[in-house]
Amino acid sequence: MSNAYFKVPVAVNEPVLAYAPGSAERVAVKAALADLKSHTTDIPMFIGGKKVFTDEKRTIRPPHQLSHVLGTHAVGTKDHVLQAINAALDAKQAWENTPWHERAAIFLKAADLLAGPYRARMNAATMLGQSKNIFQAEIDAVCELADFFRFNVQYMCEMYAQQPESVRGIWNRMEYRPLEGFVFALTPFNFTSIAGNLCGAPALMGNTVVWKPSETQIYSAAVIMEVYEAAGLPPGVINLIYVDGPTAGEVVFSHPDFAGIHFTGSTGVFNRIWKTIGENMSKYKSYPRLVGETGGKDFVIAHPSADAKSVAVALSRGAFEYQGQKCSAASRAYIPESQWPQVKEYLVGDLKDFKMGNPEDFRNFVNAVIDEKAFDKITSYIADAEKDTDNEIVSGGKYDKSKGYFIEPTVIKVKNPHYVTMCEELFGPVLTVYVYEDSKYEETLDLVDKTGPYALTGAIFSGDRYALGTGIEKLRHAAGNFYINDKPTGAVVGQQPFGGARASGTNDKAGSILNLYRWVSARTIKENFVPPTDYRYSFMLEE
Repeated sequence: MSNAYFKVPVAVNEPVLAYAPGSAERVAVKAALADLKSHTTDIPMFIGGKKVFTDEKRTIRPPHQLSHVLGTHAVGTKDHVLQAINAALDAKQAWENTPWHERAAIFLKAADLLAGPYRARMNAATMLGQSKNIFQAEIDAVCELADFFRFNVQYMCEMYAQQPESVRGIWNRMEYRPLEGFVFALTPFNFTSIAGNLCGAPALMGNTVVWKPSETQIYSAAVIMEVYEAAGLPPGVINLIYVDGPTAGEVVFSHPDFAGIHFTGSTGVFNRIWKTIGENMSKYKSYPRLVGETGGKDFVIAHPSADAKSVAVALSRGAFEYQGQKCSAASRAYIPESQWPQVKEYLVGDLKDFKMGNPEDFRNFVNAVIDEKAFDKITSYIADAEKDTDNEIVSGGKYDKSKGYFIEPTVIKVKNPHYVTMCEELFGPVLTVYVYEDSKYEETLDLVDKTGPYALTGAIFSGDRYALGTGIEKLRHAAGNFYINDKPTGAVVGQQPFGGARASGTNDKAGSILNLYRWVSARTIKENFVPPTDYRYSFMLEE
């Protein structure tokens, strides 16, 4: 029994290591890459603390080196989904009753394990399985995930400290219970940290979780589970299964104990999930919590007063880091006529300097897109754009999948601001630019706001404070994460809580206390120390 108020360590962002030639971290990750490639691994599911292998397996290959086999992973069925749900429900009472500081200790330990002995392994798994260069892996799979763990613990303490007022004779308390049932985490391929946080945040708050990762992220998801187990997470708190979406959905969304979903993925999938849950409402014990971060068509708009070099670098980084496969990636840009020649020169210069290839060669800035389906979709848009005489391929446009899924960073200049690549989410290394007349800045702001259904991230560049003010106001609802004179990517936990609205999600801000509130069901407790013994009130007495 604890008899003290515990203070957790103050959360600070995990430093990003440089991986310069000759550095210890570079040597370590190179060794981890070599080790992982030296053998194949059969990756099991993790249900109720047990490793579950199946006869059906699928092969895992690096997107940038299709000739190499990293290993295989088990393929689950409806029975495995149900087993995972039962394991989560079996573990629920003990986990819910675990003191908060014990839960905190597990996630704080996970952060230190991740930033310490597991750092090289986690980075290497993300580099190989998801084709990220070392910098993109480091800021994601290690630093951001460690930040999620540490800051979520701090936010949990802040939440628990929020208590109602009491008057003499009465003690009012607020209890932040976990949800009644299990939480389903449905996670994407593009950020290892998002996968770890979508299952980890509800678990920290006392929930038990069924976690289905993207098939193309399973290689690093298994390392996350290794970290959780090494940190002391009890069996059944997080259960990792590998099934297709419809198989999982059929079981999860019809189960009476389904309590909520933590989701990152496409808008279309989330819309279908929302509809299914609505149709099944009569089956559930409680109204499920729906938390989703979905699509984006993120913008950069430059005012004529902007610095052309800053705009160009924001585009070269914001559009093409991790091959444009970030929810926040800049995919449409609005550049004034007076600025375009200089922005174009700087941007094309950057792209010509990019090196593309295997992330094991640290000189490569861009790598492969995630799989053949993504490759075929993205390249079809490039091919169509080339056929349209109103478009100009400013840079790139070439692609090849003979050895890996490589697409050159491509810039398309369009005359029509509503051309398809200005409106639809491509999720790849394609940036579309519309050049507007300098005098039509405010009209273009309206165009930015009304193009497409999304509202995730966006950036404005200007040296004119009044022009900035106009843009900030007109684009108030166009982005949940809004950047001034900076690229629209790179949100840091504890600094820029992440999420958007409109068709970009429920804007529950991962990396903030707002997200954690979605995984609790508060109970108000009033204790009367001296209960009344007479029903009569003073006003009832005789004159």
